[in-house]
This record gives sequence, structure tokens and C-alpha cells, in this order.
Amino acid sequence: MSEKFRLTADVLNETGALESLDVAGAGGIVTFTGRVRAQSRGREVTSLEYEAYPEMVELVLAQIGAESKERFAIGDIVIHHRVGTLAVGEISVVIAVAAPHRTAAFDAASYAIDRLKQIAPIWKKEHSPDGAVWIEDRP
Repeated sequence: MSEKFRLTADVLNETGALESLDVAGAGGIVTFTGRVRAQSRGREVTSLEYEAYPEMVELVLAQIGAESKERFAIGDIVIHHRVGTLAVGEISVVIAVAAPHRTAAFDAASYAIDRLKQIAPIWKKEHSPDGAVWIEDRP
């Protein structure tokens, strides 16, 4: 398991991602943290369930990291995503980017989360008091 591109059932935190980030030469560090929200699509959410194709996820996350480095002037990127059932407020994804300048760090973090949602083999089921539904809104 890569420390930079990781799929885990363990609780995520920003510190864990930052500890894996190479900050040499960084003038800016941007961290994006995705959390389970209590409302989605006009419905109350009680929890999210993430499933993934583990043999492929870390390869795809590494691909997103390589794309981000190629597109933006960044020094390093870390992407951690969680699987399993998460309660409202829990962290589902952390992306940390180190770059010489802030604009590249912000742009790369935004690109990475958008790309993750497009191509990573990770699926989300929303649970609510009304039942559960798989979310299939890939951009």
C-alpha cells in the first residue's frame, strides 16, 4: 500500500495525508477534505457506504497524481480515500498538494477531486431514513 495513494477502511485525517507529503520547496500546501454531509439531493443522509475495486483504486489514484503533476507546477500530491460505512461528519477523502506557489496547489487539488469522481472505481451508497440508493452521478 502506497502512503501517497491509499484506499483504507481506517479513519482518515488531514495529518496523515500531510505526513506523507514531500514539502521540500513548497511555498504553499493545500488540503481538501471531503466529509459525509447530513443533506444531499434534498434528502437527509444518515450515512454513506463506500465500495471500491481495491486492486485498481490505488493505481488510479497514482494516475491522478501523475496527471496533476504533469498539468500543474506542483511538487507532490497525496490522495487518501476511505471505504466502508461512514457516519455524518466523517472524512471520506483527503487530498494534499504541495507546490512552490498557491495557485498551482489549489488548481491541482481541485483537479484531483474532480478526476477522482470521474475515473476512480469507488461507488457510494447514500443511506437515509427513507432507505438507501446508489449514487451514479459521475461527471
